[in-house]
This record gives sequence, structure tokens and C-alpha cells, in this order.
Amino acid sequence: MSSAEDVYPASGNRSEAQPDVEMASGEELVVEIGSRPDLGSAPADDGLPNLELVENAPARVTYIDYLKSPVIGLLVGQGDEQALLTAHQALLVRSPWFADACAKFSDDVSVGVCFSDGWSGVRWRWIGLESWKLIPKLQERRIDLIDEDLDAVGCFLEYLYTGDYFPRKIPGSRDLEADASVPSVDETGDQLLKHARVYTLGEMLHLPGLKSLASSKIHCVNSTAKGEIAYARYVYANTQKDDQTIRAPVANFWATRSHMLRSEAEDEFRQMCLEFPQFGYDVLTRVLDEKLKRDKNDKTHPTAPGSSRKRPRQSGI
Repeated sequence: MSSAEDVYPASGNRSEAQPDVEMASGEELVVEIGSRPDLGSAPADDGLPNLELVENAPARVTYIDYLKSPVIGLLVGQGDEQALLTAHQALLVRSPWFADACAKFSDDVSVGVCFSDGWSGVRWRWIGLESWKLIPKLQERRIDLIDEDLDAVGCFLEYLYTGDYFPRKIPGSRDLEADASVPSVDETGDQLLKHARVYTLGEMLHLPGLKSLASSKIHCVNSTAKGEIAYARYVYANTQKDDQTIRAPVANFWATRSHMLRSEAEDEFRQMCLEFPQFGYDVLTRVLDEKLKRDKNDKTHPTAPGSSRKRPRQSGI
């Protein structure tokens, strides 16, 4: 990065009012191993838990229960970047989007090995049995996500199984875990785009917890003007007009720093305003609102007499 290009630190950037998002223990996709149902805090007269509550308590779901569920194939991306990932259905269906997608699969989770040209009339030889048995044609459990980013889907799956994704936030700070594969300053916008793509994927999958986590990590990235432009372009191209969670911080960031940012990426800023008029309008609205606020403050607290600067008089000579 050239010395003339400023770095915009994560602390306080994009939205001063943006709160840190900490993953609560009840986050919707976190699998708690060994958790037990609440059997009631008020003991019975004999000091034992209420037996009725014990009998009606839901069965505890273990991690093994999730791993026993059918495995779903996820075909992600296109071309050379395309990959077939897998995940357990019991975890995937915590997303309403995946719940609908998995509803088409049959309840038959039989697994067989194909010994012929097709599944019709396939013969399966059970170990220890001398006879051959026929098994029905298996229904392939695969969901195509060819329009989604492979890295974003990988982050989603990591979140699905662990409740977070790399790089994680360092507790008590606005920093992320060190990643040796990326520079400390995001000059291209790639680091911002990583979390932005996770955010939009969370929107598609109806997972507000994943969206909040991704949004909180965006505010931990140190960037440059050109990196911010690349990020702003993605946000305005891939989010709804009324999504103020991610759009408002972008507009606020540019409104408060436009005088500095334009000098570093003036051509990119102009192109962004032409390509996304809503972006230009959002930034201008905030600039004017701030000016009105300053004018109102000046009227409320006028400058002391004799300290104001006079306008230069035009000479009549």
C-alpha cells in the first residue's frame, strides 16, 4: 500500500453505533452437547424435582443424533471452483430454506453399493448371508447451490457445526484472529467481501444469527478506500433496499469520510454513484443531515461577539 493511501481501522469504522455481536449460548445453530432440559427451579415438598415435569421433558438430542441423520450432498459453485460438500440433514434443516429443500427427500435412508449399470434391480450381498437381496432404487440426496460462493458456504457449514467460522473475533477486542493467508490491511476488499457473502447467504437461508455474526466481523476489518468501494458495490448489488443493517453503515462510512476517500478513489467513487444512484442518495442525505445538525447547533450556541470572521468585502475600485 502506498504511503499516500490511508488505512481505515476497524475500530469505529462504518458505523459508530454498530454493537458487537457476541454468540450467545442459545444461538440457533449451536449444538450443545450434554445440555439438559429445565426441570423446574421450584422443588416439590419432598425436595425432589417435579415428577410431572420430568416425565414431560423433551428427550435430549445428542451430537450423535445429528451425525446419525442422512448425509446431504451440496453441489456448490461453477467451473473449476465447483465442489461437492456434505452435511448432515438434521443440522441443515435448522435453516428454513434447507428444511424446504430437504422435504422432497424420502424417509428411506438405505445405503447400497451399485454392482450393475444402474440402480434398477441392483443386488446387495449382505455379509454373512449366502443369498442375494434386491434393494429399491435409492433417491439421491443432493441440493444444488451452483450460484453460491464456495467459501461462504464453507463458512456456513463451519458455523452450522461449531457456532462460529474462521476468523473468529477475539474476546474483549474489535480484532479477528490472525490469518497468515491475507494481508493485515484489506486493500482489495476481499476480506470485507468474505463476510458480506456470508451475510447475504444467511439472508437467503433465513438465519439471522449468521447474518449478525458476519456483520459484526465486517466492522473488524482494516481497509482502504478502494477496498471499501468494492465492498459497497457488493452490498448495494446484493441486498434489499430496506436492509439498513448492512446498507446504513456503508452510507455512514462514506458520508463521514467522503472528503478523504474521494481523493484516494475518486474514479471508483464516481462510478459507484453512477452505477448505484441509491448509494449516492444515501451518502448525500447523511452529509446534508449532518450539515443541518451543525447549523442548528450553531444557532443554539452562537459564537461569542467579536470572534466571528467577516466576509471579505468586494472592492469598488
